[in-house]
Amino acid sequence: MSGVVRDQDVDIDLGQLVRAVWARRLRILTITLVGAGVAFAGAKIMSPQYRSETRVLIEPRAPAFASTQQVNDAGAGPLMDELNIASQVQLLQSADLLKKVINDLKLYNLPEFDDAANGSAMASILVKLHLKKNPLENPPEERVIDAFVERLQVYQVPGSRVIGISFTSKDPKLAAAIPNAMANVYLSTQSGAKLDSNSEATRWLEPEIEGLRRKVSEAEKKVAEYRTTHGLLQTNGTTTFPAQQLNDISAELTRVRGDKANAEARAQAVRNALSSGEASDTLPDIMSSQAIQRLKATESGLQSQISDLQTSLLNSHPRLKSLRAQLADIRGQIRQETQKILASIENESKVADLRASELERQSVTVQANSARAGEDEVGLNALEREATAQRQLLETYLVRYREAASRADSNSSPADARIVSKAIEPVDPYFPKVVPIVVVAAVATLIMSAIITMLAELFSGRALRPVAASPETIEAEEVVEEKDVPQAAPIAAIARKPVQPSMLAVVADEEDTVEDVTVADEATVDDNEFSVASVADYLSDSRAPLAIAISPTGDDGSAATVSLTRMLADAGRRVILIDMTGSGYPTELMAEDQAAPGVTDLLCGEAAFGDTIHGDRLSDAHLIPQGQSDVRRAMRGVDRLSLLLDALAAAYDLVVVECGSADVAGVSRLTRSRDVEIILSLPALEETIFVALMTEFQAAGYERVVLMSGGDGAEQMLGQAA
Repeated sequence: MSGVVRDQDVDIDLGQLVRAVWARRLRILTITLVGAGVAFAGAKIMSPQYRSETRVLIEPRAPAFASTQQVNDAGAGPLMDELNIASQVQLLQSADLLKKVINDLKLYNLPEFDDAANGSAMASILVKLHLKKNPLENPPEERVIDAFVERLQVYQVPGSRVIGISFTSKDPKLAAAIPNAMANVYLSTQSGAKLDSNSEATRWLEPEIEGLRRKVSEAEKKVAEYRTTHGLLQTNGTTTFPAQQLNDISAELTRVRGDKANAEARAQAVRNALSSGEASDTLPDIMSSQAIQRLKATESGLQSQISDLQTSLLNSHPRLKSLRAQLADIRGQIRQETQKILASIENESKVADLRASELERQSVTVQANSARAGEDEVGLNALEREATAQRQLLETYLVRYREAASRADSNSSPADARIVSKAIEPVDPYFPKVVPIVVVAAVATLIMSAIITMLAELFSGRALRPVAASPETIEAEEVVEEKDVPQAAPIAAIARKPVQPSMLAVVADEEDTVEDVTVADEATVDDNEFSVASVADYLSDSRAPLAIAISPTGDDGSAATVSLTRMLADAGRRVILIDMTGSGYPTELMAEDQAAPGVTDLLCGEAAFGDTIHGDRLSDAHLIPQGQSDVRRAMRGVDRLSLLLDALAAAYDLVVVECGSADVAGVSRLTRSRDVEIILSLPALEETIFVALMTEFQAAGYERVVLMSGGDGAEQMLGQAA
């Protein structure tokens, strides 16, 4: 595979697959149109097939003269069972029913149902080669039935008691006639079967009814004789005479006892009033006496006269004495009348007591008689149950006999099913459906063409990219040959080259807008130290996976970034540097081969991911060089650079991107929302450049901006910038 090292883990480049399909879109579209045209032609050549359907509802049915009770009994039968419905489906497909339909419609005369008689040349060849059985060996009737069954479909509609009968034919009239004929033959067969069962039922019930009539007569005769013998006469049809008499005595005894208790309570109330000297005129028995009422009226008149005379006469006056004597006499009469009422009430209580005693004596006698009658009723109940059972069975047989006889005589026995939807002559063919066939064929051709294109791209290796691996794996795959090279000169000794535009400047030129970032800025510094070593210590403690190095003064800053990368690698960090400068100076310092494929080749699709990672010739760090492809063409695929940084961040402790003299817009395009460290590489501090950069990054919202410089006065400048 192109661009992929053998035994290297690879991943599928989905973007490349999409681009490959898009590049061949005209070819795929042409193949799709050809496939749709072939499908259209094939659909037009096929003979149209028409389908129609009849639906039959399975339900209990009774004649119009049947009673409501009979209809309800029929509805409670086993026809509601799912197994019964499935049995009716099989009955509709029985050979006898199919033969009757075929004979009624004379289908054996139609070529459609006997294709074997006009067999094709291919069928004849297969028969001669013994690859197919000769259909002419089967009887004509069997061939017609086989062709009929192939076009027939009988099924139960899910969740209902409806059976669908559908038939497919080249003739639309025949497609509608056959399901209707099958439904009619089925209903006729069911009705005839019920008539046969009714005739058999009447023949069986006649002797049974005669025997039951004799049994019922004998049972009722035994019941009457038993009643007469044991004196179990009925009073109201359900209760015997002793039992009724006992109930009456019990009710009368309860009433008498209540009267006695009432009389005793009334007498006690009168006694209490007499003994306590209270007024007795509030008692109902006293107030209901006419004599008491007259005496009370007289007493009231005397008291009124006494009250009137006391205002004008003395208490010793004869007139007052006479009136007081009359008043005392009246009150004595009232007390005597009250005593009479009390005696009358006490007499009522005694009479009630005597009546209760007499009723209790009668109750004991009647209870004994009732107990004997209850023992006799045991035998009577047994005889009555037998007579009732025989009578109910006789009545049931009589009802069934009348129903069966009436149905057999009138030939009225509807089938337990009815047609709810008749088949009608179809207008549109069931098959082929030209539009769906063409659409499906076009979609299938389009999908298959796209899949074949993608498979070709995968097998060629153009759609595969290596998976980011650990530095140890990359070193083993690339097998970088270490060479003894003299130690690099100090940063101060590196010749300063002219400043060239960064690759990110091209990105900024391509973009119309730059996202605004509003985050608080905080300059991160090391106390009085901005050397490469100090920055390396800071990055070792940082958890950010990405560091963006800006070198506004040119290659001297890029050289400091290279030294920072090597220092981090020597400290045991897995670090990789990406050369995004315009001059390619980091590639010149670190790469063994200056023409090695790099980031521009990767973005242009001219190099695989694994081929762009190289080892530093002086340290354990890794490098992705600038590359040989055109920068502007590479920056058109700058969106893939985000995926590159994600893959590298998963494999390395730190990814350092040397951007050269990049501006804030280009850095924002590259970093987006990542956790990032910004390094300003200024070996020789220039106050104007530093203050301008810090102001720009502060406005862009970057929180951590680190100064890396070897000059003096850096702290003073940083304070002025803040």
